[in-house]
Amino acid sequence: MTLTQQFIDQTDRQGANNYHPLPIVTETAEGCWITDVEGRRYLDMLSAYSAVSHGHRHPRIIAAAHKQLDRLTLTSRAFYNDELAYLSEELTALCGMDKSLLMNSGAEGVDTAVKVARKWGYRVKNVPRYEAEIIVCQGNFHGRTTTVISFSTEEHYKHDFGPLTPGFRFVPYGDAAALEAAITPNTIGFLVEPIQGEGGVIVPPDGYLKQVREICDRHNVLLMLDEIQVGLGRTGKMFAYQHENIQPDLLILGKALGGGVYPVSAVLSKAPILGLLTPGEHGSTFGGNPLACAIAREALCVLQDENLPQRAAEMGEYLMDGLRAIDSPLVQEVRGKGLLVGVQLRPGLGGARPYCEKLMDEGVLCKETHEDVIRFAPPLTINREEIDWALERVAKVLKV
Repeated sequence: MTLTQQFIDQTDRQGANNYHPLPIVTETAEGCWITDVEGRRYLDMLSAYSAVSHGHRHPRIIAAAHKQLDRLTLTSRAFYNDELAYLSEELTALCGMDKSLLMNSGAEGVDTAVKVARKWGYRVKNVPRYEAEIIVCQGNFHGRTTTVISFSTEEHYKHDFGPLTPGFRFVPYGDAAALEAAITPNTIGFLVEPIQGEGGVIVPPDGYLKQVREICDRHNVLLMLDEIQVGLGRTGKMFAYQHENIQPDLLILGKALGGGVYPVSAVLSKAPILGLLTPGEHGSTFGGNPLACAIAREALCVLQDENLPQRAAEMGEYLMDGLRAIDSPLVQEVRGKGLLVGVQLRPGLGGARPYCEKLMDEGVLCKETHEDVIRFAPPLTINREEIDWALERVAKVLKV
């Protein structure tokens, strides 16, 4: 039995069966490359769903973590800490917001935004108590907490986990007219991903977010943008909403904010929204801890100093051009923005999973999403030579 199989068997035997990983056991990584326990190297074309946007073990981020480990790691929010003060100032300035609330996971960030929006609805918009509604999109993915799965349209995420949280309405993604038609006097927010990543790398029509912003303004509805996966440079701008020159009322960040090192998420808004919270209404023992904040601060600095959003725009165009140039009868469409790219396979091929497994055998790590889509989302530090290396192997697999 191989070492790989031993680790897989041990994990499956003693861990919950809530993931379906590719059969690789990772051991070390650096930059865009991962090495498994057998010593085989792979090009990471997933980057932990954008959490490793800076590349694995970016030296500046690792150094910042080491420095903070020697100072202070955790006290809880029973006390102030200096790193939280610095990060709050830097993050709000970057986003053009007034206030931030630091949590750990992206799903926690979404839960936080839902709670804050509801309080705003009752205290500011004067919606009757417990009747507030948030509109969400079909095909969304915002996490897997009980409240978040309550507004998923994926039955597998929720059919055994009710009773579910009420207060959500659904509209088709990318349809601004449907959003406006769904708004009622009790609508307090519209929660939307600028690009649906888990939903299959679905890019809405040009102008959609601008229309959505105007609709929310007309009806006094909060625009809540989930940029957990697409924010912080992934789409070729620091934030995906910047492609349409708008600003949300509530912005949710995560994944890349932790620099590929530590879980960090944040909700940001203008003062009249997050300013509604009072002590004890929301929090987390680890949220805003000094180690997380030091790492997030350096992650933000690296994004800007190395101009990674612009790099994502250039390398993303190069990757998509290369994928579209592959003459394969298996491919229906290549779509995306920046370094978030989906290769839609034709129906009837058995889904994208077998092709992801073949790519793994060729040394390219990616993952299927929405059944028939191969998602490519490499670190923003990837270069042309590495993309060329991947494209050779993608062509080999898709031309079979």
